[in-house]
Amino acid sequence: MKIYQVDAFTDKPFKGNPAAVCILDSEPQVKWMQDVANEMNLAETAFLVPKNNGYSLRWFTPESEIDLCGHATLASAHILWEKGYLEKEKEAVFNTKSGVLTAKYNEGWIELNFPATPEEKADVPSELIEALAVNPVYTGKNIFDYIIEVESEDEVKNIKPDFTKLMKVQMRGVIVTAQSSEYDFISRFFAPEVGIFEDPVTGSSHCCLGPYWKKKLGKDRFIAYQASKRGGILKVQVADERVLISGKAVTVMEGVLLETNLLRHKTQN
Repeated sequence: MKIYQVDAFTDKPFKGNPAAVCILDSEPQVKWMQDVANEMNLAETAFLVPKNNGYSLRWFTPESEIDLCGHATLASAHILWEKGYLEKEKEAVFNTKSGVLTAKYNEGWIELNFPATPEEKADVPSELIEALAVNPVYTGKNIFDYIIEVESEDEVKNIKPDFTKLMKVQMRGVIVTAQSSEYDFISRFFAPEVGIFEDPVTGSSHCCLGPYWKKKLGKDRFIAYQASKRGGILKVQVADERVLISGKAVTVMEGVLLETNLLRHKTQN
């Protein structure tokens, strides 16, 4: 079984957000996928199985399965086209826990078609503000995460969370964002509860950020930057109840999951 490591939302190795992509012939057990994700120890490991004129796609952090992941979906589409599993002229179709997701190849960019997950104005726990040490100008929440807008991009860049406090907040994650002088907006994303202290580049958070900044800025196309240490650039377009997220990707490693080890694992479990 082939397994690849891809840096997503970048065209440079060791930048963007790394994801593992594992292509299988049949659906494995959940525990096995979780063990592989833990072994890979990346923010996400994607598992693909051919199904219904497309692929079944599931995402696992080292700690748990999640319902939506942008960068590992982008990495999966990249591998399907680069390694010849799918012709670049053909759309990649993924059956996931968040419905059917698609990806198109467009002049070196991979365009993901994701559901919009807009936020609503909401108070956030005081412990969350204390952990981030920020001064919010807006707070809200969508189905997955809290979102906090702060006054400046420098405030976003300079956040040094207290992760001990942050891990006590019941949430998948928190998005912190601000307008930018170089880009339309920047953001950072923290999700320690699911094993990701800071995600380098987060596709799913832009399903919230796109609709949010559309309301704020009165337009529907954006160039966004996620200001993590690795960093990443995304194109974002809001189209009704969908968000089109585009990025680049580069393969940095490929290998084979050895059959003898897999058989031994199944016997022991």
